[in-house]
Amino acid sequence: MHYLQDLKQIIEINSYTHNKEGVDKVGLQMQSWLEDIGFSTTRYQRDLIGDHLLFTTPKTTGPKVLLLGHNDTVFPYGEFEDFREDENWIYGPGVCDMKGGNIVALEALRNIHSQNKQINNIDFLLVSDEETGSDDSKFITLELAKNYDYCFVFEAAGENLEVVTGRKGVGTYTITIEGVAAHAGTSYLKGVNANLEASYKLQELTKLTNLEIGTTVNVGKITGGIGANTISPKCELLLEIRYTLNSERDRLLDELKSITNTSFVDGTKSTLNGLIQRDVMEPNQNQLEFLQKLEQVTDSLIPTERRGGVSDANHVASCGVITLDGFGPFGDGDHTIKERALKSSFEQRIGMINKILTSILQGEI
Repeated sequence: MHYLQDLKQIIEINSYTHNKEGVDKVGLQMQSWLEDIGFSTTRYQRDLIGDHLLFTTPKTTGPKVLLLGHNDTVFPYGEFEDFREDENWIYGPGVCDMKGGNIVALEALRNIHSQNKQINNIDFLLVSDEETGSDDSKFITLELAKNYDYCFVFEAAGENLEVVTGRKGVGTYTITIEGVAAHAGTSYLKGVNANLEASYKLQELTKLTNLEIGTTVNVGKITGGIGANTISPKCELLLEIRYTLNSERDRLLDELKSITNTSFVDGTKSTLNGLIQRDVMEPNQNQLEFLQKLEQVTDSLIPTERRGGVSDANHVASCGVITLDGFGPFGDGDHTIKERALKSSFEQRIGMINKILTSILQGEI
């Protein structure tokens, strides 16, 4: 398991999303390793975040494959930077989310290269801002996605080594309510209470949740008013929507507009701002048939799961590309100082993706 030393090397580089120097340092190390096995590098330079990197191979006839990962992690300097291991586990920032997954992809590619097999039609995209929503890199990912037939994403595997076939879509929105300020004691009737309007909107928004089909609407923050003696002239609702179906996305967006435009308190005016950050990754028949082929070439059952969390797999899947996520090692505690990854799962994942990519290169899929 020599590759664990490579993992240690990049784990010990702080690559907090807003630490451009650190993220770029991890990227340069990945670039060195990938160029050693024949990949070429395209760099998307950025001033305030790390550069996004696309590693490419020569193109011939046959399916085109995109491997997808991210170099950034969630911890600023000094919060969680150690790498350690025991008999079964590895601990450190990014061991499962997702430097560990990047190493799985790298090691599988090294194995193919070492077998004197020319690597063609396989590209590897590493972005630098996934942990903050991929607000910059998503435009690159969406543009590149149309060039590929299959995409494998190296976020962490499930507890039983499941791969991920579905992820919720997510959007974040703000409803801003304008009322009229007035003294609560002397001029109560002259005021229009934006906070009161927000209370009605909050209830209507909450009613949009449908847990049976995985739709949630969460008003996570309310900010409004001046003080106890003033009728509130302004209030903001910060909310998130998550959904498992494209039809639910459309329903939620229509309802958000309707609730925003409805004045439950006469005299209030409201505006809606926000966007869909990542659209839904919805399981489909083409994906199922592809999975069946993967089970044949790996001679194994590949368990699957859907997740409420999002990843850059959402972007590629939304373009119609057959996409599977969760090809990294199994781990838990991600985004906490207890993050860890199971050693044995590295071997399983490297072996699986090695067989899959080799079969694609040989035209068996």
